[in-house]
Amino acid sequence: MPYVTAIKPQKNKKRVNIYLDGKFAFGIDLENLVKFKIKEGNFIEESEIEKIIGAAESQKIWDKLLRFSALRPRSEKEIEDWYKKKNVPESLRKKYLDKLKYLDFVDDSKFAKFWIEQRLSFKPKPVSILKQELRQKGVKQETIDEVLSDFKIDELKQAKNLLEKNQSRWKRLTPDQFKKKASGFLLRKGYNWEIVKEALSLFDENDLSG
Repeated sequence: MPYVTAIKPQKNKKRVNIYLDGKFAFGIDLENLVKFKIKEGNFIEESEIEKIIGAAESQKIWDKLLRFSALRPRSEKEIEDWYKKKNVPESLRKKYLDKLKYLDFVDDSKFAKFWIEQRLSFKPKPVSILKQELRQKGVKQETIDEVLSDFKIDELKQAKNLLEKNQSRWKRLTPDQFKKKASGFLLRKGYNWEIVKEALSLFDENDLSG
């Protein structure tokens, strides 16, 4: 029967390495260390080792998931994608998701609100693109529409600002050339034709000269 010859701390202060019969056996979190009453000099049944390692790995996955989820609001799909990337066992996935929801780390409505606020503050996008991005993140259309209804998004202002920001690329173009290039640019950004036409009508083409 193996016995614990050493317990050494890891860089992560919440975990330690366990040595059995003088050889490294596994890493474990402090909570499970206490739970399984692991101490130097104690013997461990062979049948218990697999159970201990399973609990330790489960806790390790949870700790990583918690760090990932705490960075910002997450959508359920982002958590599911994380599971796949980290090869999280199916048996743990629902339990962890339920815990994250309980801790308020996963909520598609809060995630959608966060996403829209970030976009509008740092990289404004038209409503069509915001909806597309949120759908790609797994947010249901009903939730997207509900959250978007709380925002007043001025697409015309966004489009005009984009024209002003990028006007250097159209310097010395003729009016017709400018309208063709600029309209294509805005359409590719996701603005509809009505917004594009109005933004072009408000833009001062005299700024293109010089």
